[in-house]
Amino acid sequence: MSWPQKKAELVEKRDSGSISKSADYELELQLVQVAFRHGARTPLRSIPAVQEAQWVPDLLKVPDHTRIEHLVMDLQGGPRPPAPIEDNYRSSTLSGGSHPGQLTTLGMQQLYDLGQRLRKSYVVDVPFLMSAFSSAEVYVRSTNIVRTIESARCLVAGLFQQKQEDEVPIFTTDIENEVLYPNYHTCNLLKLLIGQRWAESSQLPDLAADLKSIQSALGIPEGQRVDFILIRDDMVAREAHGLHCPEPLSSWRATVEKRAVQMICHIYGSNNRGHLQLSVGPFLHILLTNIEDKIQGVASSCSRKLFLYCVHDTTLMPCLMALGIFDNRWPPYAADLTLELYQHRSTKEAFIKVSYLGQDQLIPGCSDVYCPLEEFKEALSAFTLTVDHYHSLCSQDDL
Repeated sequence: MSWPQKKAELVEKRDSGSISKSADYELELQLVQVAFRHGARTPLRSIPAVQEAQWVPDLLKVPDHTRIEHLVMDLQGGPRPPAPIEDNYRSSTLSGGSHPGQLTTLGMQQLYDLGQRLRKSYVVDVPFLMSAFSSAEVYVRSTNIVRTIESARCLVAGLFQQKQEDEVPIFTTDIENEVLYPNYHTCNLLKLLIGQRWAESSQLPDLAADLKSIQSALGIPEGQRVDFILIRDDMVAREAHGLHCPEPLSSWRATVEKRAVQMICHIYGSNNRGHLQLSVGPFLHILLTNIEDKIQGVASSCSRKLFLYCVHDTTLMPCLMALGIFDNRWPPYAADLTLELYQHRSTKEAFIKVSYLGQDQLIPGCSDVYCPLEEFKEALSAFTLTVDHYHSLCSQDDL
């Protein structure tokens, strides 16, 4: 049976409930890991020569129900590290007075809603977690950027309805050691590869022709540096917040979306092992290590049931590519990728179930939606990297 036929058969079984119903009786949930995108935000840059939207401070108000007592710290429990990327955002101002890349009220609510969905799954429907936050049970990790830190806070507030046994520690790290996003800031080889691919993507024949046409339609001068990812970022941010989009931009909506995704696929290379390894290999290794530690009963991980990682779209897309489940659509704000670890009640065999946007996924190379752990590890083996191996590769000039 071919893989597409096998996938269709297993998806049919999943949708009919025959897989999940049997698994409910035989398998016991042991660990949940959620990698989720931050919520809606202000754009990172405005489209050149196009009338800017008004990003006023009122769009950034914090809803009271998203607040929770928390403390941001480094991975060792010390003070929050310096944040040069965030400092760069704060050094410029958008029209209206807000800074680029800031989480908005809408974005905060989106993460609160995701937290409520996780609460239904792991507190209400299945009593897997306690109803109040406990740092002994839940680990929260974010990139050292304010919008992801705030997104993590809002998710935890929704998940535990602002109930907490102790202060919520949100762990982060400095830019030199960050692996929760493709770190071309400090990985020289990745910077080289990404730079080459980014330059190539703008010159791909169909993309280049469409980019020239949309620049003309929007009145962007020739020679002005712009690409479909930048245009999409501003466009989607406006749409999410109900702000005005120039008519030519609205009419190009579908093309912008399609071409931006094509750029990302070219840049990170959905079929390019080396690019995906350097982009998300260390993060995938962390997820697998957490699974192994849980199975082996490592003391530091034994009591923890939930690991939360607030990341970026440029993390989620390479992860989806490595897992073989990227649907050629840009992950929406507050998108979530969830890995659940189960053990068979009798045999103690371990299984992994992956879901994206709340929908179970069949991983290529896995014999079932509930994927035997060894099959899952083999499916990811081409893309995972230990931190030491990652740093060794980053110092090279070529793969």
